Amino acid sequence: MNTFMIIASVFAFLAAALHVLIAYMEMFAWEGPLARKTFGGTPESARPFAFYAYNQGLYNGFLAIEVFVGLAVLFLGHVAVGSALVLAGTASMLCAALGLVLKDNSFATASAKQGSLPLLAVIFMVLGLVL
Repeated sequence: MNTFMIIASVFAFLAAALHVLIAYMEMFAWEGPLARKTFGGTPESARPFAFYAYNQGLYNGFLAIEVFVGLAVLFLGHVAVGSALVLAGTASMLCAALGLVLKDNSFATASAKQGSLPLLAVIFMVLGLVL
């Protein structure tokens, strides 16, 4: 594993950790203060959407798991499989962030926060695989 892949792994780990936090807020603390500070609104206004937030949290959690498994496989020396999993997970995170801002550009700041770590992970992983 080269330097680019190590840098990519750090960014991928941080992106996955952030998605674990997001999944937690969406699944278990949707009406709580951290989720309301992050996503806006009041507990009362969030309540009708708790089911949808829970489902979205599952997706975020599964993306994080995909990246963590990919990192483990990568560090066990299986570069092709590990990097494929890391790229699939972080690229999906990046696409979700892009989808958010493309749907409504008032979410540009949230999109940047959600997508910057996955973007860096993808860039450095591709560089690590190509160079």
